[in-house]
Amino acid sequence: MESLSSRVTTSVVGFALVCAAVYFGWPTLLPFLLAIGFLSLREYIRMVERRDIDVRRVGLYFFGAAILVASYPGWPAPWPGGSWREVVLTAAALYLLVIEVARPGERPLERVVYSLFGLLYLPWLLGYALMLRYTPDADGGVLFFALPLLATFASDIGGYFFGYFFGKRKLAPEVSPGKTVEGALGGLLFSFFIVVVVTRVADIWSLPDAFLYAVLVASASQLGDLSESLLKRSLGAKDSGTSLPGHGGILDRIDSLLFAVPITYIFLHVNVF
Repeated sequence: MESLSSRVTTSVVGFALVCAAVYFGWPTLLPFLLAIGFLSLREYIRMVERRDIDVRRVGLYFFGAAILVASYPGWPAPWPGGSWREVVLTAAALYLLVIEVARPGERPLERVVYSLFGLLYLPWLLGYALMLRYTPDADGGVLFFALPLLATFASDIGGYFFGYFFGKRKLAPEVSPGKTVEGALGGLLFSFFIVVVVTRVADIWSLPDAFLYAVLVASASQLGDLSESLLKRSLGAKDSGTSLPGHGGILDRIDSLLFAVPITYIFLHVNVF
């Protein structure tokens, strides 16, 4: 009961913080994402260092913050059709290579690869949240930002209950033994139901579009969860951290959204705008 109480309290507080950050736009969302990015990067760094894998910590924090700041779509483009995110990521890759040349140590390629992966996996994917908030504009972005949150939540709930009552066949036993095929299908069905309800009430998509989006976002959500499980399994970690009472680490809570939010952003630009 104490664990359940901690999980519920953490979920309620987290949901309220996300709602407030999203509603007021970049002045609150950007600092919120910077905090999430810092905490998740710290968890990632601690996990890899427990396996005696060295990364460029200062570079990760600096360029991670720079990628998130560059994700704000209000900045003037560096060139027509260009993005400051590309500029920062290129600078980060060059920095990681140059610093290894200037200060070579043991296993330099391993340090470059794990450092660059940390930037791509966390701040790069997190930056899509800021971009989605302003898609198609500051007003409409609130609804479209809510879609992956609701769809991911529905996928988790549907997956849990269908897996608990009907789960028999393992989905990825080597990565996450608790996941089942039946749970995955249940998550997809419940996600589709929620997406249809929201889009019909808001009168924004046709039924085929809603179904296609539900399939994509539910799949992305489960893939994000499995990817983080694979990462933890590879690094010998049960949880990414202990930042959230009853939930583990920050990375344990945002793993599904790291894939669901970018998929939503891409889906909107390819299919709608």
